Amino acid sequence: MKVIAPIIFLLSILSIASCKRDKNPEDTTNNIEEPNCVGITVDANSQIMGYSILEKVPGIWNGPVTSSTALGSYPEWIVDFRPISPSQISAKNELDSVNDIFMSFFVIKDGCEFKMAFRNGGGFAGNVRNSYMFIDSVFEDASHSFYRFSDPVAGGNRVYTDIKFVQDSMIMHTFTNQYNNLSQPVSHMLWKSKLVYSIATQDALTNFNFPQKQLTKDFSSTFTDLTEAVFYSASQDPYPENQQPYLGNTQVNINITNPTTIDPSKKVMIILTTEPLFNGFTFLTANLATRSRYVFVGAEQPTGYNFNYMHPGDYYVNAVYDVNGDYNFTSGDYMNGTFDIPVTLGSSGNASATVNINFQIP
Repeated sequence: MKVIAPIIFLLSILSIASCKRDKNPEDTTNNIEEPNCVGITVDANSQIMGYSILEKVPGIWNGPVTSSTALGSYPEWIVDFRPISPSQISAKNELDSVNDIFMSFFVIKDGCEFKMAFRNGGGFAGNVRNSYMFIDSVFEDASHSFYRFSDPVAGGNRVYTDIKFVQDSMIMHTFTNQYNNLSQPVSHMLWKSKLVYSIATQDALTNFNFPQKQLTKDFSSTFTDLTEAVFYSASQDPYPENQQPYLGNTQVNINITNPTTIDPSKKVMIILTTEPLFNGFTFLTANLATRSRYVFVGAEQPTGYNFNYMHPGDYYVNAVYDVNGDYNFTSGDYMNGTFDIPVTLGSSGNASATVNINFQIP
């Protein structure tokens, strides 16, 4: 288990980089004043390009990933999208202690326009990479909807993401020119997911009366003089993770007392679900659909893990010393004998749980 549409371009849309109109300085017969976009504010009647995507994203999504990256392809990627403000929704996932991804959609101001932006990035092998894309194409009808996001500076030739919704399916397809090494972008990541659980997001939906037409960030001049909207350090990032609202941290501490000898080549899988995985000794397989966050850490250092930028709510923690390496609860593996350790995280707060691995699964 690792973290991480047919595309029809309906029309060409001219992206407005600024609200200034070109005019001939010698033309005194038709002197048009340049509009002032500084004081424009968003309200309930504002037109926000792609705004309806905020209604489609909430929930836990699960599906396979096909990837040309060094992380490769994998059969399952689980993403828990929940609102973190009236006009922003986000999700964070981990592979391990050095590989994670944070995604969010939010309302921005771009000159005189309001539109949706997509922030996509995280830590990869210890290196930071975060990219910003603005929506430039939308198609919606009764059966499906399509949204295209591209780099607001370098355009779609650098990086773009297509997102398509059909009933309970979401297809996300990202293309890049591989750090400007290719003349045309190629497939970077394709995720074909299903909405598997939506109850956990209801509290946040209610809390923010989500979605609302409110401004999250004014990006009108953020990327001026840049060659692309990609950032490789948190200090340069215009909207870094530590500025994301409402999210908290959960520290999960791990103790292993059985087995008594730990194989340093094995992994410990830490899973946080929104519903319990056990009823007595009965494993509730269906509740695996409620996985919100999970990570694999080396068994030679089973001290635990801090899940940062995590959605507030009630969770259950389980951990598995994965003997056979199948990333599952399997006979012969070791896990916490006290199943489903509860933990509750408040908004912008901190929580902790201690899990003792001491029980061998029959």
